[in-house]
Amino acid sequence: MKPTLLILAAGMASRYGSMKQIDAFGPKGETIIDYSIYDAIKAGFGKVVFIIREEFASDFKSIFEPKLKGKIKTDYVFQSFDLKPFGIEQIIERQKPWGTAHAVLAARNAIKEPFCVINADDFYGNDAYQKMHHFLTQEVSDTHFSMIGYQIDKTLSEHGSVSRGVCTTSANGHLTSIHERTKVYWKKDKIFYEEDSREFPLDPHTRVSMNFWGFTPRIFDLSMNLFKEFALANATNPKSEFFITSLSDTIIKNELASFKVIPTPNRWFGVTYKEDKPIVQANINKLIEEGVYPKNLWGIEHPSILS
Repeated sequence: MKPTLLILAAGMASRYGSMKQIDAFGPKGETIIDYSIYDAIKAGFGKVVFIIREEFASDFKSIFEPKLKGKIKTDYVFQSFDLKPFGIEQIIERQKPWGTAHAVLAARNAIKEPFCVINADDFYGNDAYQKMHHFLTQEVSDTHFSMIGYQIDKTLSEHGSVSRGVCTTSANGHLTSIHERTKVYWKKDKIFYEEDSREFPLDPHTRVSMNFWGFTPRIFDLSMNLFKEFALANATNPKSEFFITSLSDTIIKNELASFKVIPTPNRWFGVTYKEDKPIVQANINKLIEEGVYPKNLWGIEHPSILS
């Protein structure tokens, strides 16, 4: 059975200022998602599931269905604020989604096979998809998951602070802990994160999660009760988020599963800020010039809402 690619595309993109998930970055209007799916197809993935907000379903389908038809199966799942499917009757007011682990949980009825999770606005590189496909077809189990580990100095924006899942690993390359640092940044030629108004240095070789995870459907069972507890505990904290990083850390601490950290030498790039867009475009053009991707990714003109 071929593994599935789950794309988290329901974020609000508040710092970017528009729907970056369907913004055009390639020379023929390709989105970052296009390159992710192209790499996944080449690696051997058999299905892609989009996690989106329901009001953008028609936009996503009009962009991706024409180019993906006959190449890979597709499905669409909605991340919403409705907590009743999780057994929560209490009305909790929110202005933003509940976070990445909640988004994954929203796909619980659409995925029955090993799968990987990625962000819609992150360009991971084909090496990561090849390695993840190998893991999901050769190594994964209900007690053994994985994440692609990027070197932190290859993941930061020059235009402001970012969130990163900072990892510590064992001698055999397994994750021992992961902490979501919500404010990581360059300061001159050094890397720091801020917590409780204090500044802490980070080694540039530190491995971080860029939300590229490998799971079996058991992750849905592991996260259901944890999300319910989280939502009720944070009913009065509208900015709280149920992150995959914190979920994974809890799973590790309770010895429910291990996580293999799969290193990649690739440079990650993505769009946290509007100023990041020309950098992403330049990097894509460079890869096209090097022959990694064709100039016209799918051989057709690409519709894009924001081109």
